[in-house]
Amino acid sequence: MKERSAASRRQVIKGASALALGGVWLAGRPAEADVAKAQKLLGELIGGKTPQEGKVRLEMPQIAENGQTVPLTAAVDSPMTPNDYCKAIHILAEGNPEAAVCTFKFSPANGRAEFSTRMRLAQTQNVWAVAEMSDGSVWMTKTEVKVTIGGCGG
Repeated sequence: MKERSAASRRQVIKGASALALGGVWLAGRPAEADVAKAQKLLGELIGGKTPQEGKVRLEMPQIAENGQTVPLTAAVDSPMTPNDYCKAIHILAEGNPEAAVCTFKFSPANGRAEFSTRMRLAQTQNVWAVAEMSDGSVWMTKTEVKVTIGGCGG
């Protein structure tokens, strides 16, 4: 019977390094969003209307220790009646690989236009909350969140 020789430590490290470098090459670097891309996406979402400041409240931490899970609460000051209500709230992150984070749709039956969730942030950036109202108006706010450890693989 022929004995198998154990791989040397050096061979194992070389193999692991080659595998890791190959994985980096295959995965590539995530595409970066930017303000222009976020604005273009926003224009598509709201039909080219110009958002006004006000009515929208966005609560997020000023500093996110870890970008993997950043809490946010968005709300719109709206009576939520059949004639006057918030139709949708869009959340965009201008520095993530994809600017579109989420969209929540509402009807008068919701009673309030408010939600809480968590999101990932790749880096320090502005997060936008944009509300579409039933009368066709669009409202927005934005807040900067400083991220110490990115959460989008960047």
